[in-house]
Amino acid sequence: MRRGARLRAGDRVAVVATSGPVSPEQLAGGCARLSSAGLKVVLGQHVLARDGLYAGSDEQRAADLTEAWCDDGVGAVLCARGGYGALRLLDHLDPAVFAAAQPKPLIGYSDVTVLHRWLARHADVATLYGPMVAGQALATDTHGAEWGDHLIRTLMSPEQTVRLHSPAARVLVPGQAVGPVIGGNLNLLAALLGSPEAGSARGCIVVLEDINKEPHRLDRLLTQLLRAGWFDAAAGVVVGEWVNCGPDPDAILLERLGPLGVPILSGFDVGHGPRQLTVPLGPSAVLDTADRSLHYSQPALG
Repeated sequence: MRRGARLRAGDRVAVVATSGPVSPEQLAGGCARLSSAGLKVVLGQHVLARDGLYAGSDEQRAADLTEAWCDDGVGAVLCARGGYGALRLLDHLDPAVFAAAQPKPLIGYSDVTVLHRWLARHADVATLYGPMVAGQALATDTHGAEWGDHLIRTLMSPEQTVRLHSPAARVLVPGQAVGPVIGGNLNLLAALLGSPEAGSARGCIVVLEDINKEPHRLDRLLTQLLRAGWFDAAAGVVVGEWVNCGPDPDAILLERLGPLGVPILSGFDVGHGPRQLTVPLGPSAVLDTADRSLHYSQPALG
């Protein structure tokens, strides 16, 4: 897949709101963290807009994303927050326009999953599943400093982040796997089924995470993807922490995904939990359950 260039001090980065409304205070904190790393932050025109459940209308949010993506002076596009609404943007984005633009990383998680899949399908661009600007990891408090630092290193010194190590992760099925890393939020991956962006996990290491899913909903989403054949011939599975998803989500994961016969690592530092590594989507990596790690064959950015 095409990779964007690494960022350097003085480079411009764009912050856009693709989903829910954004807190001005939290946005300011995240922008300050990016600025402290030497990056020049440019805000989308409608980043603080509000239209019901969304940060502006679908057309406004799509226009901000398109403008940022097509600006050759912007080195990366960071999403302000998640929530819901990115799925509604897809019909307002022009695949030819995005494919013709210079590749650059898109950064975000949760609802941004659909944009990661859309860019992979239509622009063949590697992206980053990681913290958002108005989120905890880029705030000025010390709680998320480590994970904000990891995002900055991935953007500016990507050779330092080719190995993602999560020492507290749990081995559900031991082994090693090699393949491109794909995936994201379980709920959004299921929502894409039947669309061109759904793709499949064939030959890939799948990253999965979610939040606020009762056990029966977690089971239903996994079963839906399994019955659709999405997991057929997957190489391995890396699962984040399932925040507020019942007392034993690992048991559901093992019961549903264990029969795939591939390595499965759970509790990896990715997704909605307080520990948020920045995970490249698209490039190839080695999943090693004994080491609790993903090791990429090349840096996320060139």
